Amino acid sequence: MSSAELQAAQGRMGEQWTGIDWTACLRTVRSLQRRIVKSIHTGHWRKVKRLCYLLVHSFAARALAVKQVTENKGKKTAGIDGTVWSTPGQKMEAVRALAEWKGYRAKPLRRIYIPKKDKSQRRPLSIPVMDDRARQAVHALALKAIAETLGDTNSYGFRSKRRCADAIDQIFKILRQKNSACWVLEGDIKGFFDNISYHWMIENIPMNKRVLKAWLKCGFVDRGEMYPTDDGVPQGGIISPIIGNMVLDGLEKRVQGKSRFRRAYNINFVRYADDFVVTASSEVVLRDDIIPKINDFLELRGVQLSEQKTQITHISKGFDFLGQTIRKHRRRDGHLGKIQITPSRSALRAIKDKVKVICKTSGCLTQAQLIDRLNPVLRGWANYHRHVICGETFSKLDSYVWFRLFRWGKRRHNNKSGKWIASRYFGEQDGH
Repeated sequence: MSSAELQAAQGRMGEQWTGIDWTACLRTVRSLQRRIVKSIHTGHWRKVKRLCYLLVHSFAARALAVKQVTENKGKKTAGIDGTVWSTPGQKMEAVRALAEWKGYRAKPLRRIYIPKKDKSQRRPLSIPVMDDRARQAVHALALKAIAETLGDTNSYGFRSKRRCADAIDQIFKILRQKNSACWVLEGDIKGFFDNISYHWMIENIPMNKRVLKAWLKCGFVDRGEMYPTDDGVPQGGIISPIIGNMVLDGLEKRVQGKSRFRRAYNINFVRYADDFVVTASSEVVLRDDIIPKINDFLELRGVQLSEQKTQITHISKGFDFLGQTIRKHRRRDGHLGKIQITPSRSALRAIKDKVKVICKTSGCLTQAQLIDRLNPVLRGWANYHRHVICGETFSKLDSYVWFRLFRWGKRRHNNKSGKWIASRYFGEQDGH
């Protein structure tokens, strides 16, 4: 095919991509997902398998999968082949290629490292190529319907229509009463995604086993060297969070036990991804009964609790969860007061560090450009914490932002006085 013919073919594919009816595609996928949910409720698992096959091989699912991987934050991040889909013609060609599964083999992952919150360690991320990413997105549409139907009631991480605020709200509901549990188990799983048992996933994840094996055993490339993958699910894949949730589904029921035991000791469970809290009215119950149950549950899946991060805390001392501190202060008479939820110190420290970095790296920017960089960060952080007791924390952050902006102005005009800088950048306007 000549270059002119190739360009013409790509132009026709581009027109086909721009002409896709996305509302109809979404309606088709949602219809199949609803049928999957109904079949699960009735126990017709053979029908579930057939519906998943129809969904994975449908044009609507393939088009939505390509749209997802080409419009999310990682759309410009390539795998080991260096390929990205940026043009409409490439996207339409990808939709057609996803229909072929015969002889499919996943390509190795590209390993990168990002710093964790404490910055003392780095989290490994494995980046699939675009084709594998899109194929995972197709299967995720079917697997998501199953996971949402069978998921734990109080599981909030990586699930539709659920967010961190919902998890905090549930914790508030179970701890707000005077007779609520006063002991909290803060659970954290050590290297969760990297250590999940390969055999457990093959036996229990309800999807095409050949395709799942190809994703789990594809290996990764780190600094030019190839390494095999024996256990775990790669962090960075679209389907990985869904599989991670399915691995931990059932933990809530195992922890709470029978209804009589749950009511007697006021056992409650809230989980976000692989972080969870368990409340009880007795420290002994958490230490001698709940922790062994959790260890037995996790052992079958090849993971274990982190001894450093898992701890039992009294509500009067408070505990941190999802960037917020939950605590009941003791009154003078010894009784516990009302529950208070505030932004945690670590969360405030993290946003301060981020503001500091932005201001220090914006010396060459104008005042308007600096504001454009700061506003999304501050607005997002404030929106996340606005539902709790945040007035004092916001006041501290406001003072710190003013201080960093003043330092930024001082570096730009090191021969000017502080009064001149305040007048230049922090002057009052009419009506303000």
